[in-house]
Amino acid sequence: MMDDGSVSEPHRPGTAAPHGGGHPKVKLLNAYVHDISMDELVRDFDRGLLLTLHVDMIMKLQKDRAFHDILDQFDVITCDSQIMYFATKFLGTPVQERVSGSDYFPKFYMHHKDNPDMTVFMLGGKPGIAEIAARNINGKTGREFIVGTYAPSFAFENDPAEIDHMIDLINQSGATALLVGLGGGRQEKFIIRYKDRMPGIRLFLPLGGTIDYEAGTFKRPPAWITEGGFEWLYRLLKEPRQRWRRYVLHEPPFLWKVLQQKLGLYRDPFDHG
Repeated sequence: MMDDGSVSEPHRPGTAAPHGGGHPKVKLLNAYVHDISMDELVRDFDRGLLLTLHVDMIMKLQKDRAFHDILDQFDVITCDSQIMYFATKFLGTPVQERVSGSDYFPKFYMHHKDNPDMTVFMLGGKPGIAEIAARNINGKTGREFIVGTYAPSFAFENDPAEIDHMIDLINQSGATALLVGLGGGRQEKFIIRYKDRMPGIRLFLPLGGTIDYEAGTFKRPPAWITEGGFEWLYRLLKEPRQRWRRYVLHEPPFLWKVLQQKLGLYRDPFDHG
């Protein structure tokens, strides 16, 4: 236990810890985030499983036991929410900064643009969107950085043949990293369930809507909106039908639960001890 209440995580053999581990864990409800900066993540983390945790996902962790049970299998968990960043400050265990997936990925591919050992397969997005994102990224990096894409059907989990096809495409691409954009919780479960069938992949990046950002189908807000904690409102106004559940139903209960944690009243729904 650190002086500030966070927990320093030991290196685990066989994981990415020698590259991206060793950062303190900061408890947030029944989850945690690592106190890691964007620069540290981009520079040091090139092998293992990443999770960028935002409010919608942490609220899913209050109900989804299967999601909660795989949390510890991720090597680095970042604070992907300005609201969560403010929450860590309120709780007295602040992280250095918000490290969002959509901010991280452009820095990641530009950092590795001249590294031939780093190539990416993009899994997710609507049909045709990942191809646009791939062209944009390959143009910026000046090489075939994105070596394959696939847009799975909505109910692909129920189709073993499609899953086999997806995994075959990933393996045949020769990619060393896999970006999965299937939505919070869903993409992480996919990675844990099938990662052993993709031996060539050494870096797993569940990054939600990053494919849409890279394709230009959804624009990022100005920095002052994000830094002020109002990106949720920007997104809600831009995409009310897609975002209302996440920001109207999940944000207020999250703040209430953080207050409970501050007062020592929060109880992990899966801790029956």
